[in-house]
Amino acid sequence: MKETDWRFKIANREALIGVGLALFNFVWWFGFAYGMGSRPVEEYTYIFGLPDWFFYSCVLGFLLIVVLVIVIVKFFFVEVPFEEEDEER
Repeated sequence: MKETDWRFKIANREALIGVGLALFNFVWWFGFAYGMGSRPVEEYTYIFGLPDWFFYSCVLGFLLIVVLVIVIVKFFFVEVPFEEEDEER
């Protein structure tokens, strides 16, 4: 039986990291948007003219995810060749 290509292991690991980042992004957004946003409008505080729940969920969350993606791609992802190889690994 032929052994699974080593590139599939790397691709699966990187796909799981991507799904983890997407889940983290959703939990962050949902927690701030619905956690802080469910208060009455009169109780909102504002940051740069935006409601605090919107600032934390959409602005700060976006910046955090951008930084996380850059760090993870730079330090945890591996470049994988697409060409077929004759030798076994």
